[in-house]
Amino acid sequence: MILDNVRIYQPYEYEDRNEKFAVEIQSDKIKQIHSSPYTGTEPTIDGEGKVLSPGFNDSHMHLLRYGLLKKELDLTEANSYQEMKELIENHYENLDEGGWFFGKGFNDDHFEDLDQLLTAKDLNDIQANAYIYLLHEDGHECVISEKAMELLKQEEAFKKEPEEFKEKDEDGNWTGRFKDTAVHYINHRFWGRSVEDAKQSLLAAFPYLSENGLTSVHTDDRSFIGDYDRLWQAYTELEEEGKLPIDVQLHHYIFDISDLTHFLETHTRRTGDGTNQVKVGAIKIFLDGTQRLHTASMRNPYPDDPNATGPLIYSQNQLNEMVSLASENNMQVAMHAIGDRAVEQAIEALEQKESHTAKLRHRIIHAQTLAPDLIQRLQKIKPYIETQPSFLLGEWDKKHLWTPEELLRFSDPFKSLVRGHIPITLSSDLPIGSINPLVSIYTAVNRMDLNQQPQGGWMPQEKLSVNESFHSFTVTPSYLEYGETRKGKIAPGYQADFVILDQHPLEIRMEDINKIQVTETWQRGKRTYKK
Repeated sequence: MILDNVRIYQPYEYEDRNEKFAVEIQSDKIKQIHSSPYTGTEPTIDGEGKVLSPGFNDSHMHLLRYGLLKKELDLTEANSYQEMKELIENHYENLDEGGWFFGKGFNDDHFEDLDQLLTAKDLNDIQANAYIYLLHEDGHECVISEKAMELLKQEEAFKKEPEEFKEKDEDGNWTGRFKDTAVHYINHRFWGRSVEDAKQSLLAAFPYLSENGLTSVHTDDRSFIGDYDRLWQAYTELEEEGKLPIDVQLHHYIFDISDLTHFLETHTRRTGDGTNQVKVGAIKIFLDGTQRLHTASMRNPYPDDPNATGPLIYSQNQLNEMVSLASENNMQVAMHAIGDRAVEQAIEALEQKESHTAKLRHRIIHAQTLAPDLIQRLQKIKPYIETQPSFLLGEWDKKHLWTPEELLRFSDPFKSLVRGHIPITLSSDLPIGSINPLVSIYTAVNRMDLNQQPQGGWMPQEKLSVNESFHSFTVTPSYLEYGETRKGKIAPGYQADFVILDQHPLEIRMEDINKIQVTETWQRGKRTYKK
């Protein structure tokens, strides 16, 4: 098949924007790129002069959680406690005693009919004798009912979770609100789902991925199904059924060294192993929390709370041991580290000779707060930094509350990383950030919100170019999969993953990049979306 009459945009190549091409696709690969108009005998599709670009590869998301939002109870639209209660009561026909009730996406910061944040006592108004679990919009916080807390108190392993992640009242009793890795523990322990449940949730999510031009994703889903083997089965069954319109790297989130050891002893597949479309990703480790909750670990106190610096979840020795063990077993490591103290801890672990950082292409996720000394150390070991530009849409005007003034210019320092030849990817952290890669690219290029504020961009010296941004959403993520010779480019022999855009990214005002529309998405030579 020939896709004729298209212009090609990929970073740093095809600089003649007016030149037309005919892209020959054979099976799931690009066979050849011809001049247009095509004069051969193969059947053709007219690309109508639109722009063909590599498909987007989102290197950091939680796809199953996003699918659950689409399939199960979504509380993101609740603007008050009353509205949230009504959504729960309408979703569940009977709020029986002893039942389990789940909801996702609430944000009680905006509930005007409550004069404090939700606690377990508030959930008694819904059903006093039920197991209720509600997940906050950003995924870093949850509130559970008193009945659910009774179960949690019986969990010996939960005692290992940092006390800072377990909110307490003046008498030292749990309030029912939990943060960060305590949330992950509760998800993993009490929110298990069947393979069929996971498949249905993923099927609910896929159309949204294709609509936004995503052809590959790296996802951390274990906490939302409870078992890596069931997760693997769900994705591979969808592949066997011909219902998987993306390539997937499945991360394995661990809580401690014993969790890692168990995985290594019971699974033979390592990073990059798997089927055509489903492969083992990285070992995922959380080092700290989030700035909104003051649980991101900082080297200096939070300006709006001088008593807070945020805890580290592991000691340096514990982290070094986990990273070394994973590396010695050919497992890539992806570490969540938002605060500069957590990033420093990640760097020290990756500086170990046993970590084989260059060979295994380890990752640091977020790295939202850096400093000159950390950037210098990153330049030497060059781990991949997974950034989420769309976070800036709602955070740029709050950064001064979380970061000392002298370090503000090192917050989300995209350009400094690129200038230092430290590889970065752009990603979404879906469902927290925007699913639309063009919104992330807009934010990386402009460092403004969608109202184009602040004028000129926040910390404008850290803006990326359009080419740098597209490169970080297509080519760079393929390196994390060891797929740089087969994915991420429009070139002969490469996988036929591409999007058709209604406008050329270099022919539009930078402030309008988010308005570019994906009109078609093709994955492995098959069209998965047409506008």
